[in-house]
Amino acid sequence: MEHIVIIGNGISGITAARHIRKNSDKKITVISDESEYFFSRTALMYVYMGHMKWEHLKPYEDWFWEKNNIELKYTRVEKIDFDSKNLFFAVGDPIIYDKLIIATGSVYNKFDWEGEDLEGVQGLITKQDLQLLEENTANCRHAVVVGGGLIAVELAEMLRTRNIEVTILVREKAFWSNVLPYTDAKMISEHIRSHGVTLRHETELDKILSDENGRVRAVTTKNGEEISCQLVGLCTGVKPNVNFLRETELEIDKGILVNNYLETNIPGVYAIGDCAQQREVNGQRKAVEAVWYTGRMMGEAVAQTLTGRKMRYNPGNWFNSAKFFDIEYQTYGWVWAEPKVNEQHFNWQHKDGTKAITISFNTENNKFNGINTFGIRMRHEVFDLWLNEGRTINHVLANLREANFDPEFYDRHEKEIFNSFKNDLVNEEK
Repeated sequence: MEHIVIIGNGISGITAARHIRKNSDKKITVISDESEYFFSRTALMYVYMGHMKWEHLKPYEDWFWEKNNIELKYTRVEKIDFDSKNLFFAVGDPIIYDKLIIATGSVYNKFDWEGEDLEGVQGLITKQDLQLLEENTANCRHAVVVGGGLIAVELAEMLRTRNIEVTILVREKAFWSNVLPYTDAKMISEHIRSHGVTLRHETELDKILSDENGRVRAVTTKNGEEISCQLVGLCTGVKPNVNFLRETELEIDKGILVNNYLETNIPGVYAIGDCAQQREVNGQRKAVEAVWYTGRMMGEAVAQTLTGRKMRYNPGNWFNSAKFFDIEYQTYGWVWAEPKVNEQHFNWQHKDGTKAITISFNTENNKFNGINTFGIRMRHEVFDLWLNEGRTINHVLANLREANFDPEFYDRHEKEIFNSFKNDLVNEEK
């Protein structure tokens, strides 16, 4: 019986395991040194905030794995011999695979800051990171979070629920303004501040300072400011977790290089999720995408290939979602932070500062490029259809109500939204 081994039990690896089992009776082993069972990583913050318990993070009962004949191995892979197809572990005997799927995820970035390895300095990616956060915030009064992205705002929200003072150092002039148009980013900055967070825009970390016991006591910024703190959260993005594979035959750049079928340069070895890097970039996408839904889609695609129905990885139209404290964010298609050639943005913002829409379109052919929504839930399938059909901005504006989960909200604000879009157009033509 063919033995498929999966390294990593995140959304990518477990999706692959489930779909392989659904389509075959192959032997499946899933290996992880992070947790014994698959858990919902996006819900980690709610354990710290007291809304959930650890056991609530597991989408499947413990008996699920044995019932579905998926073996779980809780250990760390230390070495892979690709010639003999042997996996060697920190503890336990080696095992032999027939096909190997590498789904090792991400680790948080470090940039050789002085003091980055002090006690009280950490990222927030893994279950172990959350456990460490519990220890590091036991007597914490003030935390400094470095970075202006999604993990940074999650960590800030978590810390504020325990009345810990938070200062965020953001390199850009508004929060996540390297991804969001400035109008959207500025609104998010103001919302974060409304929750008692101190934002330092256009500010970068210089050094992390130690006390006499090797714990963090303060940071200094490149502006020369010293900020006292007992915790430093490093939230400046993530990178593929592939360092333990760099001295092997695998071709690795930032991540493990794969083709459209998620195959590596070694026959029978695949890479999926955050650790994979596409050799051929799909449209305007990035070669490495550390996004939950793309990891899931890769897991589904590789499972089809390994069970006799070879399938290309085709992620379709870009979409993503996140949360900034009380504001839910969704994006479909492309809305660039800085409009590209022939790209124009329409923006509407509610007076309460918690709801907004930004629509992007092509000025040459009026084709709809994408939309950002804040505090307004939209229907994914509607925007996906419009993008696939190449609809115009006129069609989108005329039918925006269809995409809104709350038509009454749209009805109440339709006139205001359209006037905003009309004014944007007039101002652009001046």
